[in-house]
Amino acid sequence: MKYLKYLVLGTLFGIILTKSEVISWFRIQEMFRFQAFHMYGVIGSAVVVGLISIQLIKRNHLKTLGGKPIVIADKKFSHGVWIGGLLFGLGWAITGACPGPLFAQLGSGVPAAAVMILAALAGTWTYSALREKLPN
Repeated sequence: MKYLKYLVLGTLFGIILTKSEVISWFRIQEMFRFQAFHMYGVIGSAVVVGLISIQLIKRNHLKTLGGKPIVIADKKFSHGVWIGGLLFGLGWAITGACPGPLFAQLGSGVPAAAVMILAALAGTWTYSALREKLPN
């Protein structure tokens, strides 16, 4: 029962993803073919909200609910970022899904999402196994 709030929040998030059509394979393909602004608008809005939120956290020295200060460390550049981003984007374009909405796709009746979830888990496991051997 203590995890009910997470189930409710996850369900609401899935409904929002579904209603905004960001889990739609068609919308994702439109984005990668530069045929519609829909997905760029959603992603751009999320980036703007994220930027504003991070600035508010940093400038107001906000704390967690437990009273600990929120520390956002500066990121060090790594060539793995653009290589990983390229692989991520290719996978997203080919499958029509990024990891975020996979469970919403599965819940909305897209059986291929199960295969993509397994592939995402396999990729995550592979990365964790090879992380120390990858270039910085």
